[in-house]
Amino acid sequence: MRRSLAGVALAVTSMVALSFLIPLAVLVMSLAREQSITAAEQPAAAMAPILTLTTDPDDLRESMAGLDRAEHLAIHLPDARELGTSHAPAELLERAKQGRESISQDVPGGGWIFLQPVVLPHDRVAVVENFVPEDDLTRGVAASWTVMLVLAVGLLIGSVLVADRLGAKVVRSSKELAQASYVLGEGNLDTRVVPMGPSELRDAGVAFNAMADRMTELLAIERELVADLSHRLRTPLTALHLATERMGPSLESGRVEAAVGALEAELQAIITTARTPLAMGPMGRALREAGDTGTATPAAHGKTAGERCEAAEVIRRRAGFWAVLAEQQGRRCSLRIAEEATTVDLAHDDVAAVVDALVGNVFRYTGDGTAFTIAVDRTAQAVELLVEDAGPGIPDPDQALTRGSSTGSTGLGLDIVRRAATATGGTVRIGRAALGGASVRVTFGLSTGSSTDTARRSLRGRRRRGGRRQQTD
Repeated sequence: MRRSLAGVALAVTSMVALSFLIPLAVLVMSLAREQSITAAEQPAAAMAPILTLTTDPDDLRESMAGLDRAEHLAIHLPDARELGTSHAPAELLERAKQGRESISQDVPGGGWIFLQPVVLPHDRVAVVENFVPEDDLTRGVAASWTVMLVLAVGLLIGSVLVADRLGAKVVRSSKELAQASYVLGEGNLDTRVVPMGPSELRDAGVAFNAMADRMTELLAIERELVADLSHRLRTPLTALHLATERMGPSLESGRVEAAVGALEAELQAIITTARTPLAMGPMGRALREAGDTGTATPAAHGKTAGERCEAAEVIRRRAGFWAVLAEQQGRRCSLRIAEEATTVDLAHDDVAAVVDALVGNVFRYTGDGTAFTIAVDRTAQAVELLVEDAGPGIPDPDQALTRGSSTGSTGLGLDIVRRAATATGGTVRIGRAALGGASVRVTFGLSTGSSTDTARRSLRGRRRRGGRRQQTD
C-alpha cells in the first residue's frame, strides 16, 4: 500500500508540475527574447535623428560608440558606404530601402535582425541595422529552467515522502488490526487494538474492540447456559434416585439405578466441559471476567424484558415437589409463605431454578432425616427466600459463593442463585441456621411494574388456601 500511495503521489505531482512548468518555460524563453529585441531596437531608434543631422562617418562612429549594446550595430549610408559589420541579407536591405519600412525577423544561421530605414534630405534613404545573436536571445533561459527543474524535483521528492509517511501510518494501523484479528481468531479474547490512523481505520478499531467484547459476553453466556441447563436436570435425577431406592433390590431397579448414575455422570461431564475454559488460558480469563461482571445473568439466558412472576406461588409449587421427596427420606420440611404480593422481575423458570438449586443442595449434601425449612418474607423493597437445614453447614460461605469453587461440586447451584438475585438488584447471604446447619438467604428486588390486581389475586389465593404456615413431617 505504501508503494501504491507513493506511486500515486508521484504521478499526480508529476502531472501538476508538468502542466505548470512547460507553459512557464515557454513564457520565460519568450520574455528573454522580447527583452533582447527591445534592447536591440533602442540603439537603432537612437541613431535615426543623428542621421538626419549628419552622414559623416566619423561623427556617426562616435555616436555609435556612446550607445549601449551597440557592438552589433551597423549603418548603411545612401552612397553605399557601411559603418560596422552587417549581418542583413541584401534582399532585406533593398526591401527596407525601397519600401521604407522597419523589418525585424530571424535570419538564417541563427540570430535576429532589426532594420530601421531613415529618410534623409533629397529623398535619400539610410538604413540602421542591429543584429542580436542567438546567445543573446536565450540569455538567462537555461538558468531559469534549471531553477524550475530543481523546484519540480524537490516537489516530487517531498510529495513522495509525505505520501510514504501517510501510507506507513495507514499500513501500520491496518497491520495491527489484521494481526489482532488473527490472534482473536486463535482464541485469545483478551486481544484489543488501539484505534489509530485515519478516521475510517479508527472506527474499524473501535468496532473491532466492541466485537471482541461482545464475543466474550456471548461465549460466557453460551457456556453458562449449557452448564445451567445441565444443572437443572439434576432435580429430576434426584427424584429418580429416590424412586429407585423405594423400589427395593431387584434386577430392574439395579438397571434403573445404573442408568440414572450414568446419566448423572454425563451431566457432570457436560458441566465440567462447559466450565473448563473458565479456568485456563486467555479465553478462560476473558470468559471468567465476563461472567463475574454479571454478563451471564438469567435475563441473558432467554428472559425477555418485562417478564415477571409471583415468587411465592412458584416457591410454593416447588416446595410441594420437594416435600414428597422429603417424606420419603424422613425429612421434616417446614414451609412459611408471606401473604403479601411478591412479584419479581424474573421468569417462572428462573425462580424455580433458584429453589431447586438450594433445596437440591440440602438433599445432596445432608443425610436422610435431616430437617429443612423454606420461608418467604416480604419487606418494603424486596422478597426474601430463606432455606435452612439441620445439616453440618457450610464451612466457608465466602468461598461457596465464588464461581466454580464449591468443594466437591461444580459450584453452579449457588452461582445460579447469585446471578438470579443480582438480576433483580438483590443479594445472597450464607450463615448458620437456627436448626444448626446452613442458612441461605436470597433477596429479590420487588418488581417496579407489578400490578395491583395481580397482588390482590395473589393475596386472595393465599387466604383461601388457609394460613401462613404449612408443615410436612
